[in-house]
Amino acid sequence: MMKIKEPITPTIYRTKMSKSKNHTAHNQTKKAHKNGIKKPKTHRYPSLKGVDAKFKRNHRYALHGTAKALAAARAAKK
Repeated sequence: MMKIKEPITPTIYRTKMSKSKNHTAHNQTKKAHKNGIKKPKTHRYPSLKGVDAKFKRNHRYALHGTAKALAAARAAKK
């Protein structure tokens, strides 16, 4: 008895099946809430990076004047 060979199909017809699932949110909320969703920490003095140069210059002089006025007020109290 002779064994029959299967016909050879060209490689263009032999492709893998396409995936059906592209995205899932399974377990993501559990992972996020495991340690709690926290608000970003706010700093006492926010950075002045990217602020207008004219404003920063005036701000520096204003802080210096305020410090001098506070020092004078403290000296007057004594």
